[in-house]
Amino acid sequence: MKAKDVVAFAKENDVKFVDLKFIDLPGIWQHTTVPVSRLNEDIFEEGIGFDGSSVRGWQPINASDMLMTPDASTAKLDPFHAQKTLSMICKISDPVTGQPYGRDPRYIAQKAENHLRASGIADTTYFGPEAEFFVFDSVRYESSQRGAFYEIDSEEAVWNTGKAGLGHKIRSKEGYFPVPPTDTLSDLRADMMSTLIETGIGVEVGHHEVASAGQCEIGIKFSTLTAMADNLMWFKYVIKNVGRKHGKSVTFMPKPVFGDNGSGMHCHQSLWKEGKPLFAGDGYAGMSDMGLWYIGGILKHAKSIAALTNPTTNSYRRLVPGYEAPVNLAYSSRNRSASIRIPLPPGNSPKGRRIEVRFPDASCNPYLAFAAMMMAGLDGVQNRIDPGDPLDKDIYALSPEELKEVPHMPGSLDEALSCLERDHEFLLRGDVFTRDILKTWIDYKREREVDAIRLRPVPHEFFLYYDV
Repeated sequence: MKAKDVVAFAKENDVKFVDLKFIDLPGIWQHTTVPVSRLNEDIFEEGIGFDGSSVRGWQPINASDMLMTPDASTAKLDPFHAQKTLSMICKISDPVTGQPYGRDPRYIAQKAENHLRASGIADTTYFGPEAEFFVFDSVRYESSQRGAFYEIDSEEAVWNTGKAGLGHKIRSKEGYFPVPPTDTLSDLRADMMSTLIETGIGVEVGHHEVASAGQCEIGIKFSTLTAMADNLMWFKYVIKNVGRKHGKSVTFMPKPVFGDNGSGMHCHQSLWKEGKPLFAGDGYAGMSDMGLWYIGGILKHAKSIAALTNPTTNSYRRLVPGYEAPVNLAYSSRNRSASIRIPLPPGNSPKGRRIEVRFPDASCNPYLAFAAMMMAGLDGVQNRIDPGDPLDKDIYALSPEELKEVPHMPGSLDEALSCLERDHEFLLRGDVFTRDILKTWIDYKREREVDAIRLRPVPHEFFLYYDV
């Protein structure tokens, strides 16, 4: 829709309020709500002012004034407000210069798509993320000087076999995918999928995932880079709010459960030009040279883009051997133990030829993560980076000696940030990322997250060391 279409749509649907959303640097939606009386074509030009100094990773207090302008093409009816509410995602700009704000993650994603077109290599990049999540029945946590703890619970979790009840608990690593009554979340996922469809998000599949304690996945239809990041933010918003409506708590935290599989976000991606797929060819697994070079670029830069695709300290609780997490940097056809998999498309169709990058997780800011992966892959194409030989063996079964020959993901967020400091020139091309945004990201993550975790004792340390 264009601006005039949105105004007419609001009238036709008796909308009462307009909700304006944007994303902060770490990747959480922010919003403000205005009466529908303020919805006219001027708002799409003039925008609404707000305090940028109160948004994480954004402006200093002495330059706090910012402007949000709704993007008419993102208009949707929000299904979670008591009064009928129209929702739009906004672009952010400087009210003095009128220029787009350099730290707006959505603007970075748009610049990435523009850079791809300007390169002449392709005109479209498609992304299809598979975001896993946990559904808990209760959550408690505290972190203070006097102590720290967390406690989660799920009625279907294996640790609840000793409670009085009706049985049918899911054993660790055996949640993929039993029917009800063992799978207690089938109706909840159906409600989630129905709500996604009502908001215009294409849904492809929904099922229980491998872990006990309510791990699920709902697959949504692929789209172009920025549009897919928009859809993923809607996806998380819908999943969390439908869960809450059912008295459940949903988290996309990568590793909330010790001793079981974590939640990843496998990202399918491909390049197209003039309506033709560029990854289909007669090479390994039906790939073109371009597709293999794209893989080479992601493998080369994986340790640095991990700071954006796996951007929390908790991300690296998931990236450990033994839990289906793709720790080792290798590629393969159909091999789910590799960090990059080449899926077999239905009917072996060239249009379905794509790669699946398996190390990201949904704690990321999708605008930054998708842009970083595309820039790494594009660097591989531009420099014809050879990905090496595929690894078609079960990587988890390799001996320690064999594993030494396989590069691996960083072991911590701090290590990933250091890798990003050393390897980021490919992100700066076309002014997609800037040195300012990368420095801001690194400083924020180190000060607010890495140091915050490093300086605090954790409960298990008392178990290990209190008697020393």
